[in-house]
Amino acid sequence: MMKRILLSVIVLGLFACSLPSRAPVTPTAFMVNPERSGEPLKNRSSFWLKIGSVSVAPPYDGRSLVYRLGDQRFEKDFYNVYTTLPADMISNAERQWINKSGIFSAAVGQSNSFFPYYTLQATVNEFYGDYRVKPEAVVSIEFFLTVTNSGKGNPIIGSNRYSKRIALKDNTPAALVMGQQQALAEIFKEYEVQLDKYAANLPKPMGY
Repeated sequence: MMKRILLSVIVLGLFACSLPSRAPVTPTAFMVNPERSGEPLKNRSSFWLKIGSVSVAPPYDGRSLVYRLGDQRFEKDFYNVYTTLPADMISNAERQWINKSGIFSAAVGQSNSFFPYYTLQATVNEFYGDYRVKPEAVVSIEFFLTVTNSGKGNPIIGSNRYSKRIALKDNTPAALVMGQQQALAEIFKEYEVQLDKYAANLPKPMGY
């Protein structure tokens, strides 16, 4: 009896070794990075603008693409992800876009150590693919422009919210990412017009 058990173990071990090895499943990574084209606008301010924090509401704050399949049903795709967290990805795209607009002398990131007079923060409320009726990319962002003052007045210069829905050509993750990129570009383009208006009449910062 013992010999039969040992023989069975040896046979199973040889069979397992003969199976072809499978490479681990690697998620496909995507980048949402809209780029501004065209000539810069007229420079409105000699100050620098600091791109502050970008907060992303859950469940869109992780690297996984998010699909809405029902009114209360959302699903994360762990096999199709963003190259970095959406907060970092959107913040970097926002900084590059505003730099190319030329409205401020420069737009710098949070890691810059200079003292900011004007800061732009953003909250991403929606960032997903909606597949309930027809496939659409959904992006919703609220911007907050503030000034560093002596604390005597309201530091908020303006808050503006934008929402976009972009029809997708198919249900693939690649189509969703392209739709999100188009939606983000349209939002940046619209907010650029508003930011230009703010910059034409900025309140004086602390010390001026």
